[in-house]
Amino acid sequence: MAIDPKGTTTLDAWQPSKEGRLLAYQLSDGGTEEGRLYVLDVATGAIVEGPIERTRYSPVAWLPGGAAYFYVRRLDPSLVPTDEAQYHRRVYLHQVGTPAESDVEIFGAGLEMTNYYDASVSLDGHWLQISASAGTEPRNDLWIADLTTSPVSAPRLVQVQGADVDAQTGLHFGRDGRVFISTDKDAPRGRICVASPSDLLEQGSLAPWQDFIVEDEEAVMEGWSILDGTDLETPLILVAWTRHAMSEISIHDLRTGSKRGEIALPGLGSLAGLTERPEGGHEAWFGYTDHVTPPTVYHFDARNSQVTKYADPPGTIVVPTVFSRQVAYTSRDGTTVRMSILSLTKDPDRPRPTILYGYGGFGVGLAPGYSAAALAWVEAGGVWVVANLRGGDEEGEEWHRQGMRGEKQNVFDDFHAAAERLIGDGWTTSAQLAIQGGSNGGLLVGAALVQRPELYAAVVCSAPLLDMVRYEAHGLGATWSDEYGSAEIPEEFEWLFSYSPYHHAHAGIAYPATLFTVFDSDSRVDPLHARKMCAQLQFATTSDRPILIRAESNVGHGGRAVSKAVDVTADGLAFMSRWTGLSSTGGRS
Repeated sequence: MAIDPKGTTTLDAWQPSKEGRLLAYQLSDGGTEEGRLYVLDVATGAIVEGPIERTRYSPVAWLPGGAAYFYVRRLDPSLVPTDEAQYHRRVYLHQVGTPAESDVEIFGAGLEMTNYYDASVSLDGHWLQISASAGTEPRNDLWIADLTTSPVSAPRLVQVQGADVDAQTGLHFGRDGRVFISTDKDAPRGRICVASPSDLLEQGSLAPWQDFIVEDEEAVMEGWSILDGTDLETPLILVAWTRHAMSEISIHDLRTGSKRGEIALPGLGSLAGLTERPEGGHEAWFGYTDHVTPPTVYHFDARNSQVTKYADPPGTIVVPTVFSRQVAYTSRDGTTVRMSILSLTKDPDRPRPTILYGYGGFGVGLAPGYSAAALAWVEAGGVWVVANLRGGDEEGEEWHRQGMRGEKQNVFDDFHAAAERLIGDGWTTSAQLAIQGGSNGGLLVGAALVQRPELYAAVVCSAPLLDMVRYEAHGLGATWSDEYGSAEIPEEFEWLFSYSPYHHAHAGIAYPATLFTVFDSDSRVDPLHARKMCAQLQFATTSDRPILIRAESNVGHGGRAVSKAVDVTADGLAFMSRWTGLSSTGGRS
């Protein structure tokens, strides 16, 4: 079904009903990410209802039968101050086919205005789970309700994790009567515990948990899948891990948690999901990708431990012969950091134009993945590098926290150290080195270019945060104060001001060639950050290298049409090609 041939409407999320008869999905226009919720009949494609407005980032938790679901909606703007219209979410119960105005508010009143909520219902409809996080903080509060003993319109919610616990936790109600608890409580790399549902209901946050699969000393737990089909001699649980950003899958006995083996993956890459049939069985599916492999789906049969390819991506591509390696290097404070290097040669043969990419924030890791842009750059003779900086989750939650709030400078130091190692090893020179990042990664390269302008030849800075003293006043900035700190608090103001790129762009310095890319419909990061930084650098620089801004309408911070993604990617590559010497014409023939 074509949603919009103009390419300005995005499919933000979708969730089928438990029986698969209905599909809830969310659309937004022009890059705003202001999702509208619809329901369609899968068999006929007919829209059953919608839109329900103000459902940005909403989960959809179907009840069995498909007659109703829980979801999240913001309050009507008329009920809140104008500058708070993006916040004030509530969990509602909706009956399919009825007006949204008649939905029953279930949860959220009186809590933090910046809270995000998640809701899920177990396959049998027995258990409701609601999670709350204030903005993007790396922890959550958690409630459960037994929907067989309290009405769905007024569930009796019991809190099982509260504000006194600094951890991210989620529950899965198993078919064997146990609750499986995934958590980083007392385990920054993650663990699985088990508990009794009745204990959780009766004792709440005081209920006892038992370790089931313990924290690994090195690998980070990413997810798991239960295989408990009747044709299996031993029920299993598959656990996905990342070890220094590379994925693994281990096999465990579902009864005891003891390890039984591993699933061999196609290479050193990353998983994109690990799932089983909702009703159980002996099969699991997972997506796999690496630097030269487009996302591909594989099938695992637990009866014989066989892995087979299940689905290839559409289309045909010819992948150039390239080499990928992971290199460990030392940051300023002695911390070991890693980066992946993609090149035409196994070892550096001569300094080449190089792009160094990073993110370093919000617990978002950068695992190996197929990138047409990276392969195009390498095929043209360049080197592509991805740095696994602190602030991500490549080494667990503690790795994230070493790159947030008052520790943010660690992220920039890790990035500078990566650049210095690349130059020292002979991969590139400062005159051939470009850096690229977007959103929080735009903050990263913005800080890098003002802290070490002599180290970089070119910068592509996309949808960035750059005025860190005022970031909370625009877009969704107020939800990020736990990640960065708040300028309203004197100590935290000092953190922010110490690295805020806009406040450290000084006149009389030769800055590298810089291209800012902004999107006028960006409702997360206001384009004003890049616009004022561009003007400041144009005024300040003594270099003859350009400071430019590329603005695009009807595009936002997140998803966009492929054609628009290709255009902005090509422009960024051409700019870096011109100013690193890969092509004197920026790729034009």
